[in-house]
Amino acid sequence: MLLKGERTFVVRDMGGFVAHINMPGWVKPKPGDHGHGPLAMVVESILHPGRFIAMHEHRNDEIISWVPEGVMRHEDRARGRLVCDSEHLMVMNAGCGFWHSEETLASDPPLRMLQILVRPDAVDLEPGIQYGVMPEIMPNRWRHLVGPEGGDAPFFVRNRIDFFDIRLEAGARVDFPHKQGCDLYFYVFSGAILAGGQAFGEGEQGLLLSDEILAAEATSACVMVAFLLDPRSPVTRQGTMADTRKIPPPVVIRLAKRWQGLKWLWLRK
Repeated sequence: MLLKGERTFVVRDMGGFVAHINMPGWVKPKPGDHGHGPLAMVVESILHPGRFIAMHEHRNDEIISWVPEGVMRHEDRARGRLVCDSEHLMVMNAGCGFWHSEETLASDPPLRMLQILVRPDAVDLEPGIQYGVMPEIMPNRWRHLVGPEGGDAPFFVRNRIDFFDIRLEAGARVDFPHKQGCDLYFYVFSGAILAGGQAFGEGEQGLLLSDEILAAEATSACVMVAFLLDPRSPVTRQGTMADTRKIPPPVVIRLAKRWQGLKWLWLRK
């Protein structure tokens, strides 16, 4: 079953730093969790030139920083200064505690990126950071960037989840990544596709609750990401960002989704 999530209504504007927060679990008709298995949330972050986010701590979060547009300048107490852009990926395995800051210079282009929050399989693991050049991207081919620790991907997180990206030319058709026993979640960063008889545009998301093969056709040039995840994988819900207490409980979201449905029916009359 392919479920579609519209562009998120959870947007935080902090003055030059705008976060569009996507909750994979909220795509379901009756959410019981804001995340889906090890994937807690996908945050589309926009940082204006000359914006600085001061040093702060993460705990029990695995954070993938994927930057297709602009430059994100990172600093931490372990590796010092690092620059993430369209050629470099960073994964923070926060574990029992990891401090970092982020900024853009006034001379930098506007930054638009994804910060992906993964739940580790245990609390208070050893903290660390991974940073490096990504494999070259080829048009219309999935690029496998992150996978479970000890796997074949160039970067890892400490749970059973794989992360891919792709740049599709208009009219191109590809199958999504597939793995037996894993669900599929995808997010359209730019452009538009057709999948499972449904149209998905920029900022929209899909959740396939099965391991069947799903195809996508680009109706315009498209950049998107996809995740294969084991929904039965053990997870910890103690991440400072991934499971912060500020997230509304599932019962509130169920009521909000019901109200949206009733409102839509009313407008049709």
